[in-house]
Amino acid sequence: MNSITTPTYAVHFSEKGYVALNYHLAKSNYSKIFVLVDENTHNCCLPLFMSKIEGDYDFEIIEIEEGEVNKNIGTCTQVWEVLSELDADRKSAMINLGGGVVTDLGGFVASCFKRGIDFINVPTTLLSMVDASVGGKTGVDLGPLKNQVGVINQPQIVVVDTDYLDTLDQRQLNSGYAEMLKHGLISNANYWETLKGNTSFENLDEHILTSVAIKNDVVQQDPTEQHLRKILNYGHTLGHAVESYFLESEAHELLLHGEAIAIGMILEGYLSFKLTGLSKSALEDIKATFLGRYKKVIFAQNDIDTILTLLKFDKKNSHGNINFVLLKSIGEPAIDIKVTPELLEQAFAYYAE
Repeated sequence: MNSITTPTYAVHFSEKGYVALNYHLAKSNYSKIFVLVDENTHNCCLPLFMSKIEGDYDFEIIEIEEGEVNKNIGTCTQVWEVLSELDADRKSAMINLGGGVVTDLGGFVASCFKRGIDFINVPTTLLSMVDASVGGKTGVDLGPLKNQVGVINQPQIVVVDTDYLDTLDQRQLNSGYAEMLKHGLISNANYWETLKGNTSFENLDEHILTSVAIKNDVVQQDPTEQHLRKILNYGHTLGHAVESYFLESEAHELLLHGEAIAIGMILEGYLSFKLTGLSKSALEDIKATFLGRYKKVIFAQNDIDTILTLLKFDKKNSHGNINFVLLKSIGEPAIDIKVTPELLEQAFAYYAE
């Protein structure tokens, strides 16, 4: 597959990615190279990654605990302390080998350490391949609140190798697929139709390339999310609130990111039907597609009340207003839409039907 280039870095696929990575490491003359992993990618992905490296590098492996619950400043501090203990300097580099938690946190750690060292992303989950590792967003959660602390900073290289997907279970693959479906909803109705009919993850390499290209095109037009890039947050305003609530609640099983965003896309589809002209047939299509892939969640009224209070922490908010990304039609988004509390309650009622 062809590489996707940006003004500052490139996303390379499969073997081309390792060719580019080896060339970059050879010419960069880093003083030390650190590989950030979690316990899963340490066991399942690191051996494959190391087999692709040419040259004699004394890699230092740093392992963090897996999962969104560990994507916080405390984990960053632990990694910064390890970097200091191992004599990392400003000419060091960090390779982030893992899913979205590893690439988000690792990019943030690298961006802050000694005011910034180079980092490289090697995403190992479908979600991180099509979303987290592309676009330069790095950061961590603040308690249960998603991505409240971070910076936008670009990696040197992104290497996408779908062989790592063999290490994932069906639930993790479905989580990443939700973001790909979102790309169709916000930009390309034909892509939406193709993806929703794909029930066995066929032609995944081709679809990953399409999703990365869609996101990259948006990011290049609006790198710091002042306007157009907001469309990538469709489903995320309510979806992140749902994810945060389930992250903190002892009464509920944790939801994966894509599972929460799927709920958010149904809820915000209803808001789109009410506010921005999305047709009833398109709304029903969105609901049927996501409920066909993701287990329906039962929300009690106290769950909904708490979730709605979390909306005030959404990163798109300004001047006290909660701003939504909605759809005019499938493939045509609208940004900065304000929604009444009554409509939010109605959206949850529609989801429950």
